[in-house]
Amino acid sequence: MPDYRTIRGTACYTYEEKRSRFIGAVSFADTEEAALGFLNRVRAANRTARHNVYAYVLQSGRVRYSDDGEPAKTAGTPVLEAIQHAGVSDVVLVVTRYFGGILLGTGGLVRAYTAAASGALAAAELVQMRSVVDCALAVPYAQYEPVRRLIEQAGARLEEPEFADKVTLRWRQPAGEEGALCAALDEALRGAAAVTVTPPHFAPF
Repeated sequence: MPDYRTIRGTACYTYEEKRSRFIGAVSFADTEEAALGFLNRVRAANRTARHNVYAYVLQSGRVRYSDDGEPAKTAGTPVLEAIQHAGVSDVVLVVTRYFGGILLGTGGLVRAYTAAASGALAAAELVQMRSVVDCALAVPYAQYEPVRRLIEQAGARLEEPEFADKVTLRWRQPAGEEGALCAALDEALRGAAAVTVTPPHFAPF
């Protein structure tokens, strides 16, 4: 699966049009269960709202959207198009509408749902998902600084070290790049580098 963009966590944005309030809420969701779970939480938090329009796009290729009672193509489609325009996946976006008593017409609905959806996406933190491995290595204190420098020079992302009887370094790097670093560490530690490496998985990097 190729690298892709998604969002971290959740974000919200509120748009008002002729006394109707449109609340866009977007969340990371990498499964259909996660997407529907977020939708149900938004619905539960907005029980008195007239509509909870939604769309989600998963990296697996699964795409789904709903107008939730609004005229066809005035709500769910604009929300879906906002996600696609942002170029993200593994994302669910719900726009909750509190009706203000004034009809907006089809053009007004499209504009309002687009504005709420786009605003929520603009408020979200975008992240790049890559195939990565997480690594760990425990070294004597005397070897900590040279080993840390080797890991940083390899372009890996280090976590905070753990200091005990030895120093444990943990880092993340793109899958396929760990071999060269492990070899350099083994050479620096004279064959004593016992690096643990996780199987490749998708994560922010």
